Amino acid sequence: MWSLTRRPENGYDQNYNPVRREMDSFFDDFFTLKPTAFFASEWAPSIDVDEDEKSIRVKADMPGMNEKDISVVVENGVLTISGEKKEETEKKDGKRSILTERRFGSFRRAVSLPDGVDTGAIKAEFKNGVLTVDIPRVEKAQPQRIEIKVD
Repeated sequence: MWSLTRRPENGYDQNYNPVRREMDSFFDDFFTLKPTAFFASEWAPSIDVDEDEKSIRVKADMPGMNEKDISVVVENGVLTISGEKKEETEKKDGKRSILTERRFGSFRRAVSLPDGVDTGAIKAEFKNGVLTVDIPRVEKAQPQRIEIKVD
């Protein structure tokens, strides 16, 4: 018989008080920045956004996905990454699932872009289950001193 247990992270057993468990779950879902079943799909990739003077880089973890199942779109100053992680349905004869924790389904992540980026030069690369989107910044115009002529 398979059995997996998890220690309570907060010091109390949530199964002991079901009302407390439901309230915690509701508020955790409501105040988290992560996608939840309360607001969106059950699965969405984790992302990192980094920047420097030259560019903004967005990385998204998408293990087990193919690049053909991913869409990257920039519109009205918003970078949107969407796609679908398909569930593996192949079962060998006589095999049954004991535990399923991996998530599948459609997802959508959006990142608002600041002014001063070159949306025409965005590049995306998918390698080893990680999508990397490089968004170059537009070079700022330098102040130019104007000579005043005296007649």
